[in-house]
Order: sequence, then structure tokens, then C-alpha cells
Amino acid sequence: MLEWTLETQVHAGTLSRDSFRRDPHSPKEVQMSSSKPREQVWSEWRELVNMAPQELEEWLETDESKEVGDSSDGESTGHASGRRIVTIKRTNKDDLSGDQWDHMARVVGYIRRHLSQGGPQDDVENSAWRYSLMNWGHDPLRGE
Repeated sequence: MLEWTLETQVHAGTLSRDSFRRDPHSPKEVQMSSSKPREQVWSEWRELVNMAPQELEEWLETDESKEVGDSSDGESTGHASGRRIVTIKRTNKDDLSGDQWDHMARVVGYIRRHLSQGGPQDDVENSAWRYSLMNWGHDPLRGE
């Protein structure tokens, strides 16, 4: 197999630094850079990304959403990710691109890491911890 590395920026819809593998017998075949099988990513995505596209879209318009996370150029990484998540959730599974599958794997990883840190003892509902998770499509209060 041939290996190519693409160097770019992960923000606002651009690609990230990912390794792409191309089968020389199938020039259009591009595999995910995530080591997880797509079915595992899909299962974890459906479990963890628990906000509907419209709900997430409306959340991303709030001041609370825009005030959390790192933001070197005005929009936080989580907020930009949320916009990508809305698009992915509105895309049929069979039509997802390799870059979208990679982003789904990153989202799952972020949510798992953030949840493992635990939230604040008081006022989880109005916490930056919850707001950050919601930017990534997960409301930790859902199902309580």
C-alpha cells in the first residue's frame, strides 16, 4: 500500500493532519485514519452524540455555546466541531466521506475523555463543562 500524509489545519472545515492510505489497485479508495472499524465508530457515535441536528444548531447560536472552549481565531474548536457534527448527522451513513468518519472518531474520543474527567460538583446544568460537551453534540444531562 502507498501512504500519503496531508498537512493542513483542523479548524472551520479544513482537513487535519491525517495519514491516508490508498490501495494502488483502487485509486479512489481512501480509508479512515482512525484505527477503529467504522461500525465501532458508528455505534459509539450514535451512543454519545445525543443531540439532534436542529437542537445542536440552536445551541450553537447561544452566547453560552460561543463563550466556552479554546479560541485562537474567534471560534472555539468545539464550536467549529459542532457545526461539522450538524452536517454529519444530516448525512446518510453510506454517503459519509473519509474525513467525516475521521471527525466522528475524534468527536467520540473527545466526549469520552471529557466525560472521564467528571463534571463539577455543583450546578452541572450551567457549567462550562456541560456547555463544552454540548458543543461536541453531547448533553450530559440527557437521560437523567
